[in-house]
Amino acid sequence: MSTSESVQTLETIEVQHVAGVAVVWLNRPDIRNAINDVMIRELRETVRKLGQDAAVRAIVLAGRGKAFCAGADLNYMRKVAFYTEEQNAQEAQNLADMLNELATCPKPTIARIHGACFAGGLGLASACDILVASQEASFALTEVRVGLIAATISPYVVRAMGYQSARRYFLTGETIDAGSAYRCGLAHELVTPDALDSTVNELLGDLLMGAPGAIAASKQLVLDVSRQAVPAELRSDTAGRIARARSSEEAREGISAFLEKRKPNWYPKEQEA
Repeated sequence: MSTSESVQTLETIEVQHVAGVAVVWLNRPDIRNAINDVMIRELRETVRKLGQDAAVRAIVLAGRGKAFCAGADLNYMRKVAFYTEEQNAQEAQNLADMLNELATCPKPTIARIHGACFAGGLGLASACDILVASQEASFALTEVRVGLIAATISPYVVRAMGYQSARRYFLTGETIDAGSAYRCGLAHELVTPDALDSTVNELLGDLLMGAPGAIAASKQLVLDVSRQAVPAELRSDTAGRIARARSSEEAREGISAFLEKRKPNWYPKEQEA
C-alpha cells in the first residue's frame, strides 16, 4: 500500500486507488474509527461501487490511527436508543445491509487489523474474505457489557471464529488477544506490526494473479457450497434483535455508564471489608 494513484475523501472514510487495489480507510482516528450512521452509509455505497468497478481487482479495509475499529460510536448508540421502534429497526437494517454488501462483494477483500477490533469492528473484519492481524491487535465482542447483543454482526462473526469460540466470546465480552484469534481461525495471518503491510501486499499479489471473473465465481461458490450466504430474512431478524436491545433499559444504563466512566448497575458490588 504505497503511493496512491488517487484519493477520495468522504466524511468518515477515505478511499485510495493503487494499481488496481482500492484501500478503504476507516477515517475517524480520534474516536478509534467508531461506527455511526454516516460511516454505515458511506461504506455500503463505496463497497457497492467498487464491486462494480472493472478497474478494481481487490479491496483492502483498514483503519487510520491507533485502531482498526473500536465498535459502535456510543454517542450514536445513545441517540438511537430513544428512536421509535420503527426508526431503530431501520438503523439496524442499514448496518445489516452494509455488512451483506461487504460479504457478497464480487471483489476479494482483505481486512488489515491493528489495535482494537471490537464489536461492530469485528463484524466488519469478519465480513471480509481474508483477515491479516498484527500481533498487537486485540478483538472483543463487548456488546453484553453495555446491555446490547452482537446481533447484526453475528452471522459473519460466528462463521469466522466458529461455533465453539462464539459460545464463549459472545457471552464473556472478554478481550481476545491476536494469538487466540489466530488459533480459533478468525485471523488467517498473524504478523509483527512492521510486517503487516508487506503481508497484505503479498496476498494482493496472489489475488491479482487470479482471473477476475473466476475469483468472483469462486467467492460465490464458497458461499453456496458452505451455505453461508446470509438471507434477507436472517438480516431482518438480527436487525430486529439489536433494535430491541438498543431500546432496552439495560442498554440505556450500559451506554450511559460507559460514557460517564462508571460501572453499570449490574456489575458485582464490591465486598465490604
